[in-house]
Amino acid sequence: MATQHLSANTGEESFIILQSLLCLLREKNILSRADLDELCRKVDQRAAGQPEGPLHCCAESASAASADLQQMNSYLGQRYGGKRARLGR
Repeated sequence: MATQHLSANTGEESFIILQSLLCLLREKNILSRADLDELCRKVDQRAAGQPEGPLHCCAESASAASADLQQMNSYLGQRYGGKRARLGR
């Protein structure tokens, strides 16, 4: 039964898990602001059709992922700070 439930909502559930993981890693200072900026750059490259290595994806999905990640990066920057936040204090 659990497998049927997972298959119906895997995309959204995976997204929620990844968002939570990014928050947790940033909260524990395992993931730096620079790491998030690099991740955004890599996702933007994939959205622009410039994948690194053999990882191909749907351009529409990559663009949506890029927008979601930019929003997440902004939220994490405001919530947990970083170099930019410390300079403003």
